[in-house]
Amino acid sequence: MNNKKMARVLSIQSHVVSGYVGNKSATFPLQLLGFEVDAINSVQLSNHTGYKVFKGQVLNDHDLDVLIDGLMENDLTEYTHLLTGYVGSSSFLKKIIQVVKALKVKNPDLIYVCDPVMGDDGKMYVPEELKDIYKNDILPLADIITPNQFELELLTGLTVKSMSDLKTAIEYLHGKGPKTVAISSSFIDNKLISVTSSSKDNTIIKIVIPKIPAIYTGSGDLFAALLLAHTFLEKGLKIALEKTINTLFEVLQKTYEHSLTLKDEKMQQSRKIELQLIQSKKCIENPNIQLRAEKF
Repeated sequence: MNNKKMARVLSIQSHVVSGYVGNKSATFPLQLLGFEVDAINSVQLSNHTGYKVFKGQVLNDHDLDVLIDGLMENDLTEYTHLLTGYVGSSSFLKKIIQVVKALKVKNPDLIYVCDPVMGDDGKMYVPEELKDIYKNDILPLADIITPNQFELELLTGLTVKSMSDLKTAIEYLHGKGPKTVAISSSFIDNKLISVTSSSKDNTIIKIVIPKIPAIYTGSGDLFAALLLAHTFLEKGLKIALEKTINTLFEVLQKTYEHSLTLKDEKMQQSRKIELQLIQSKKCIENPNIQLRAEKF
């Protein structure tokens, strides 16, 4: 692990019994890349919400408090990273603020990676009040933030339609706190683009991603986990973004190709397009770098 101290991640996000989103999407890749992962599940569902039926339980702020207290009392909070993803209630998100602060007291060098999961394609799928908590309270605490284009617009109040708009919005986020801003996906000039910016060394780079004709669930969760790993393991933002995007692209390509082989007409499309994570073990460990990053 580049002779670095063993990295330990506390990952707080959703869990599904079947399929790959949230912690199910993040844990396996992080473990393959050498990270210890402790997972707290903000929700536990039978499957993700894209299926015709989903059932399960939702953790509340008190439940989170109890779990963190147990870890604290046993001195099990020596984390190098905190990763947060889907949160469904404002009370739970407010409790996460306390968790971040407590973990940063324990380890002032802790890296907080926040995936501000709020929506996509112009549609919010969390309560409206979460937006202001992310904007006012989470952004100043986050070291790395990984919104998609819609979430970037929600966090900044800006409309992003051009590369220039994208740069302005990224600079706005840097001004609120995060040293690394990574836009997992943006659709500009008829191109799918991922952009990562570091205020620490004044670097901003982009990768154009070939479009695959499918809609995936859990790909943003995978992006955040991979970016956490590679920004820690690699020297420089360029190779970290290249490894993240090339791994992600290969997983999505493999998933799409697999979906085309499934001829069962009764099978839901959501099942056909579940991420082929286990089958992508080799590319997660050693991605083939075909897509190159360039200066913005």
